Amino acid sequence: MSTNQEDTDPHNLTGSCLYDLLCQETPENWSCRQNKRQASSYSPQGRLENFLCEAGNNICADCGSPGPKWVSVNLGSFICIKCSGVHRSLGVHISKVLSVKLDDWTDEQVDSLIGLGGNTVVNLKYEACIPENVTKPNPDSTSEDRSDFIRRKYELQQFLNSDEQNSCPFPAPSSSGCTTLICHYGGGPDKKFFEKHTNSSRIHGIGHAFRNSWRRKDSDHNKSSKKSNSMAGMVEFVGLIKVNVVRGTNLAVRDMMSSDPYVILSLGSQSVKTRVIKNNLNPVWNEQLMLSIPENVPPLKLLVYDKDTFTHDDFMGEAEIDIQPLVSAAKASEDCKMEDESMQLGKWVASKENTLIKDGIINLIDGKVKQEIFLKLQNVERGVLHIELECLPLTQ
Repeated sequence: MSTNQEDTDPHNLTGSCLYDLLCQETPENWSCRQNKRQASSYSPQGRLENFLCEAGNNICADCGSPGPKWVSVNLGSFICIKCSGVHRSLGVHISKVLSVKLDDWTDEQVDSLIGLGGNTVVNLKYEACIPENVTKPNPDSTSEDRSDFIRRKYELQQFLNSDEQNSCPFPAPSSSGCTTLICHYGGGPDKKFFEKHTNSSRIHGIGHAFRNSWRRKDSDHNKSSKKSNSMAGMVEFVGLIKVNVVRGTNLAVRDMMSSDPYVILSLGSQSVKTRVIKNNLNPVWNEQLMLSIPENVPPLKLLVYDKDTFTHDDFMGEAEIDIQPLVSAAKASEDCKMEDESMQLGKWVASKENTLIKDGIINLIDGKVKQEIFLKLQNVERGVLHIELECLPLTQ
């Protein structure tokens, strides 16, 4: 009798509580939580990172370095920091480089990138026919080897499969002039389907991961000092500079009553430009652009033009920014590991020798080294540019 009472005692809730909890775990509740976990994957950034994890995209398309953090959005390839510097030197008309983490992505940009197929498809196209006497770079390759290969691959397009021939356009040094079977794949209506849907890819071996840092070993420095900076892309990079072109004020008139201004930024052999703002002498771009900083730090040059449809674009002024103080401050902050502090690190002093309207203060804000600059445009009747700079180590 007592045993039966224990079995039916309403105060013995251990089993019933567990049962109630299990009953509450309906498929709808599970689905709700799963949707919340997956919500971030549907954002542009989440979709981009998911695409980065796919086979072939998790190594640099050009040298095989693991964990690429940069993308050529118009070519469709994921690339490492060293190769991204060469890509920038090609110009945005060939390769427009964005950061996976540092840039803001839209759904349209991610859709376009995914539509290009990723590293496997890109390499099947641009490395379809590599001669035996050409070696693809590895993570430890020199700047010269890396630059030469990337330029031949994308700018000169020397490794494409010929549409007119069923064999490689290069003379074969041995019985076969190609290192991939796709070279012998003929043209025809199914060629695009084949290139997009094949799952095989010739991927070169991955060497040791290279060390990205502001500081460089003496041996590396001595080696790089012998390299010529006269050829674009054949330079070592010590960091990145994020340039936010904020706005222009009281710019010159180049049309009937106004202008259609845009800004070109150049650093060494690299150049990028903002969008055109129509019919505005006080344009607000608020546009962020990224450039690699060469080891021998050159000035950042700015050119302003008025966009014309039927004639050459009209000149609207120019200016230069000495970014060496910003780079030095960034190196110092990294050396001292000042990540969470906020303080003034230095400044670029306004003088008659530069075009600063006021001192360009360099601040450490939330671990980021930033500088705000107001420049008076030169060789033009009037105009001021508001620029914000941020210096980033290569590890980002």
